Amino acid sequence: MPSGERAWGTGKDLDLGTSPTRRSLRGPFGRWVLAVLACGLLVACGGKSGGGATQVAAKVNKEEISLHQVNYFLQRQPGLAPDQTDAASRQTLESLVDQALALQAATEQRIDRDPAVMQALEAARRDIIVRAYAEHLTQGVQAPSTAEVAQYYDSHPALFAKRRLYTLVDTAVVATPAQQKTLRAQLPGARSAADVAALLQQAGLRFATRHAKLGAEALPMQAVDAMGSMRDGQSQLVAGPHDAHILTIVSTEPASLSEDEARAAIEGYLTGERKRQALQQQIKALRSSARIEYSGRFAQPADNAQATPAAGGLPALSAVSLSEGAASLAPSLATTPSSK
Repeated sequence: MPSGERAWGTGKDLDLGTSPTRRSLRGPFGRWVLAVLACGLLVACGGKSGGGATQVAAKVNKEEISLHQVNYFLQRQPGLAPDQTDAASRQTLESLVDQALALQAATEQRIDRDPAVMQALEAARRDIIVRAYAEHLTQGVQAPSTAEVAQYYDSHPALFAKRRLYTLVDTAVVATPAQQKTLRAQLPGARSAADVAALLQQAGLRFATRHAKLGAEALPMQAVDAMGSMRDGQSQLVAGPHDAHILTIVSTEPASLSEDEARAAIEGYLTGERKRQALQQQIKALRSSARIEYSGRFAQPADNAQATPAAGGLPALSAVSLSEGAASLAPSLATTPSSK
């Protein structure tokens, strides 16, 4: 099951207005159109660059697609074996041809001049530049030492030495903070997912359940240690601002990881944390030296607003800011043995 923000994100499509063109930019098809336009602009810009005929991979009407463009997208496909390169190159080129055709058609219909499309492209441009800046800023971050890896391993036994695989029922429930507080107090009396469901029905709360099997690293950080000592049938509530997840253990099995098995994951996590902190410090310094003036309804801060953004508060900087918690280790640990 997803954890942390990944499980409870409530992101919504940007309200682009009510015109037919703007409505069409919502949903999967709209995102595909914007992706085609963005990639197509790269095709168009690259096709106009100089170079001999040997640098041209294809011509779409009067527009050239260069070998550099093909190679750029190939580099974004890690793990290609040498014998797969030719087929992948051909497939990439055909995709670029499709994008060029779509871009030409969109340009003829002036879709590229639609205000919503222009706004989306500008947002993408800003995001790419900021991500590149963040990567440049943090590229010199020092890797953690052997002692630091060992210290992290020893201080998180539920993730490593005493790691468990959980078969559980994940119950997502819509509840206010006050309702969640009441539920948390009632959970010790529940002995199964059925008992949890009965509590929620009695409280008149909307909920949905699903079964999952996952390692400790995929749990929200605030639940890892508590669930490491829980027995079958017990439940843990993980709170959110508008909803919560109740994790009920069905069964567990030991799946410990040695320090050597976990080393790569820990190094990646600690390095990511250092990058996040370095980026936060730089943004704080930039804020302190900048002149920032808020207008309109933003002129007065809300009662619960902080003077500075919370950690990880800027989506554009998420390329190097890892969400706090064990979930950040999940991608790396997924490649290590789950049990001995």
